[in-house]
Formats: sequence, structure tokens, C-alpha cells
Amino acid sequence: MNNDNSENQIIDTPAAPETTPAPVKKARKPSAKMTDKQKADLKKHMDKMTDMSVSEKKSHRMKLMGKMRKDPKMTATKAHKLIS
Repeated sequence: MNNDNSENQIIDTPAAPETTPAPVKKARKPSAKMTDKQKADLKKHMDKMTDMSVSEKKSHRMKLMGKMRKDPKMTATKAHKLIS
């Protein structure tokens, strides 16, 4: 009798981990920078907003900036009316 069981043994090799492709990032549309006049206008507008909490001010400011970047002629007052 042969005690060599190597022929009967099944060798389990760990399977190579499946590599998933990295998620494709969506390309953002390049937005225009705000003009100096728009920046000054936005600062003045935000100084008037005294009845808002800090997080509300930040949210409001970001919404205004989004509108103002899309249109170089947009003022903070016009953007405020659009989001209100």
C-alpha cells in the first residue's frame, strides 16, 4: 500500500481577488470666477444678513455664489431674489 495521498488531495488555492474598476468621475463644467465687483457685492449682502445662524449664512452664501458664477452680470440682490 502506498501512503502517498498527494494524488487524492485537492489543493485549494485562494482565488485572486476580483478587481473592480475605479468609478468614473463626472467631469464638472468649468465655472467662471467671480469678478471683484461681485465679490464686494456679496460681502456687503452677507454683512446685512444678521438674523441667520452660522450654518444658514454659509448655505445662503454658497447658493448665491453658485448663481453669481453662472452669470458674470448677476448681483447678490438678484441672486437672492432667485433663490428666495
